[in-house]
Amino acid sequence: MAVILFDPSYRNLLAPLSTTKALSHFHFGLMRIQERWELLLKQPAAIHTAPYLQGLYANANASLLHADTESDASLWIDASVIPDDALMAQIQSLQNGDCLMDEQGLVAGKAVIAFNSFNPSDTSVYFTQANKVAKIQRIRFPWEIMQINDAMIRKDFKWVTEGRKSMPIPASVNAIGEDQIFIEPGARLQYCTLNASTGPIYIGKKAEIMEGSSIRGPFSIGYNSVVKMNSRIYGGTTLGPNCMGGGEIKNAVLMGYSNKAHDGYLGDAVIGEWCNMGAGSSNSNLKNSAGTIKIFSMGLNEYVPVGQKCGVIMGDYSRVAINSSLNTGSMIGVSCNVFGEGLLHSSIPHFSFGLKGKVYQIESAIHDINNWKGLKGLEMSNEEINVLQYIYTNNKQL
Repeated sequence: MAVILFDPSYRNLLAPLSTTKALSHFHFGLMRIQERWELLLKQPAAIHTAPYLQGLYANANASLLHADTESDASLWIDASVIPDDALMAQIQSLQNGDCLMDEQGLVAGKAVIAFNSFNPSDTSVYFTQANKVAKIQRIRFPWEIMQINDAMIRKDFKWVTEGRKSMPIPASVNAIGEDQIFIEPGARLQYCTLNASTGPIYIGKKAEIMEGSSIRGPFSIGYNSVVKMNSRIYGGTTLGPNCMGGGEIKNAVLMGYSNKAHDGYLGDAVIGEWCNMGAGSSNSNLKNSAGTIKIFSMGLNEYVPVGQKCGVIMGDYSRVAINSSLNTGSMIGVSCNVFGEGLLHSSIPHFSFGLKGKVYQIESAIHDINNWKGLKGLEMSNEEINVLQYIYTNNKQL
């Protein structure tokens, strides 16, 4: 039986994070959404997303979706759904033709469905028995990721470490709550403070925490990522794979391959992949009045209230110049080169170059992204370039 994670019909509400990738590739908690479902279901999952993004996953999908997929039942799961033990039991008990529905639509279903014909809005076409479920948690807007990340680190830590033994904590590390600290093989840490009394701390393979750093859980650092010397990191923070963290960070998610390596404050934020925060840059996450923050939703094309705390949401491939001051509730699109005097604009469209309406030309954007990728020994694939060109040409807040 194939497992297929599909993007729901409201995927654009998660722009700019969903503009360049399927929801399944969002990294928060300890892992990507795809990795979380694969861990819980104990089998690999294919990805069904917007047509212009599907080429990013063609090779991986091809190895999972065989000719017999169209004759055998597949398990379809909404990638925006947050799993728990109760929901897992319901999903695993589904019979052919059954599905689970909530007020937002399809949660999961099992049926014989041709991959290229699937439409998450046409559930009655595919399933004969719909079972209503309540209290399903989903992510529908990008700022919700930082709002739930504390809880997701705690959930993921339990699932990832259950029945496993951590590598030993080095003698020089000042550790509090040792039973809630898990260190994967190849991780490096010396002369730092880990306080897991406030939540679990997960240190991924080949990750490094440099000397003098102080970390309070819940916290997760992914494969080959680095926390630089004398950093202060508070709970609810995730550094995805191949990231750099430094200065002061609180309740923030860096999805992968992104850098906030220097002094400055990043708080209540979600940063996409291949982003960079220049030295000395900080974001505000609280209004001077301590009132409700409104942030621009690219999916709704309007400002919406998000609560009392919200820093910055940044799309993939965007960069912020040194000593930048990011406004409370800032929304930065895909492939932006952000610089300017004073408090920066709270809403910055895709492919912005500075703050005066200049467009980051696609050829220059691709060239510069490849420069950044080269720093980590990688380069843009043809599929990634095609996606960027599509976004640029269509000029939409996808």
